[in-house]
Amino acid sequence: MIRLKTFISVLIILVFCGVSSAAILLDKVIAVVNQEVITWSDLYKAMEFEASDKIKDIKEEEKRKIFKENEGPFLEVLIDMKLQIQAAKQKGIDAAAEEIAEAINDIKKKYSMDEQTLTASLKKEGFTLDEYKKKLAEQIILSRIVSQEVRNKIVFSDAEIAKYIEKSKDTLITDDTYRIRQIFFRKPNSAADRKTAEEKAGTVYQQIKAGENFASLAQKHSEDPSGKAGGDLGFIKKGQMAKEFTDVLSRMKAGDISQPFWTDMGLHIIKLEEKIEKQSAAAIKESAKNKMTEQRFSEKYKHWLRELRETAYIEIRL
Repeated sequence: MIRLKTFISVLIILVFCGVSSAAILLDKVIAVVNQEVITWSDLYKAMEFEASDKIKDIKEEEKRKIFKENEGPFLEVLIDMKLQIQAAKQKGIDAAAEEIAEAINDIKKKYSMDEQTLTASLKKEGFTLDEYKKKLAEQIILSRIVSQEVRNKIVFSDAEIAKYIEKSKDTLITDDTYRIRQIFFRKPNSAADRKTAEEKAGTVYQQIKAGENFASLAQKHSEDPSGKAGGDLGFIKKGQMAKEFTDVLSRMKAGDISQPFWTDMGLHIIKLEEKIEKQSAAAIKESAKNKMTEQRFSEKYKHWLRELRETAYIEIRL
């Protein structure tokens, strides 16, 4: 009875003081992470902040339903963020006021906003400028601690990189690469048929020169399976092509269309859609190193988070 009377008294005081009692009473602690707490408002503010435009545009009732279904997983994300920021503070990592101001200025320039417009835009999303600055500071701090504790500790030997390059030639740009379309006529058996094929190819070539669509003509005339896709052969590396192709392509630039030419397979008309130049040895090595780092990063980052959790006090009250 005493507790009930106390509760009612506090409620009356809050109402008469002009304070939103409902917000205070409902904003309960839903998790404790070491010496810090996460509340309902923290969770829902974070979900609002991270929500995609698609979710933000739906009806409030539907949006709340989606948020409700994702409370548990998102709380875990908040706990991980809290642990990382705590680890950063222990190591003296912070975000300076000047950096946050610079980030705000970059955002204003990018979206052609002044301070008043930005503040109004944030208010529509349910945030104050100070709350937004706090989010930016957290993002800077998280980036720094993750780089220091995970990314910067991932190293590879030259032998490991060379092995990766050898295994990943198909995905690394180790050779000039071309995206081409073709109209193809199979090699005939007789000389007379060969002349007929050349005449047919010549007619199609003139139609292209007159402005007809290459892809449409490929669908209509090409005797290769790629004809169904408008003759699109995708990206092909120089080393995978017949010499006749590379000789013709060496004289072409993006958008050019070749005259009909023969290979052992038949007669071809090709259109060069795009050419990607072979990377230098240094660029290939750097690209390989970046890909290897991204692959290793996920594993190392998860391991670091597990270590943070194992040494932390975490209580979930959701």
